[in-house]
Amino acid sequence: MKKQKFYVVWAGVSPGIYDNWTDCQLQVKGYAGAKFKSFDTRQEAEEAFASPPGRYIRKAVPSPLATRKPADVPLPPEVTENALAVDAACSGNPGQMEYRGVHVGSRQQVFHYGPVYGTNNIGEFLAIVHGLALIKQKGFDMPIYSDSVNAIGWVRQKKCKTKLPRDARTEALFQLIERAEKWLRENTYTTPILKWETKDWGEIPADFGRK
Repeated sequence: MKKQKFYVVWAGVSPGIYDNWTDCQLQVKGYAGAKFKSFDTRQEAEEAFASPPGRYIRKAVPSPLATRKPADVPLPPEVTENALAVDAACSGNPGQMEYRGVHVGSRQQVFHYGPVYGTNNIGEFLAIVHGLALIKQKGFDMPIYSDSVNAIGWVRQKKCKTKLPRDARTEALFQLIERAEKWLRENTYTTPILKWETKDWGEIPADFGRK
């Protein structure tokens, strides 16, 4: 079993102590002069956070995601880099579906779900709601990009208008859909949901590359 680490962020989007690398990444990616370090125990992390970072790091540690080489094609200037891109892929429609969220600037995967039997539109819908819930939970300020007009519309209507039959094979997926719809009904959010213009910008960063 992998040993848990605790991550102290002295300088980042939201300084603090994080108990997983994904949350730490979201604080330091693209942040100039980020200062962070991992520790084996929470006590060590708390002591470090209460102390000057110079005791633990000799100089400001640049985010590995900030220095990481981006995708081959640079982002258009009108695209917000500190954003979440979501996309789905389906082998057949319906078929084996999966979706994921990727940080636009760093191209780092933030979450992934599947594969399960479903449709591409369902995956696109669930990916947006997953992103909305995550951003609200973490208190982040960033938009979500999706290349699916249908999914964006479904989210705004708070209803997944799929024609996929509900049966034993899809029951678990429909339960997930109902949870997503319930979240939309019971929560407010300020996260902008933006259309990714594939024709002008190329494939969305979360694309699975199955064309």
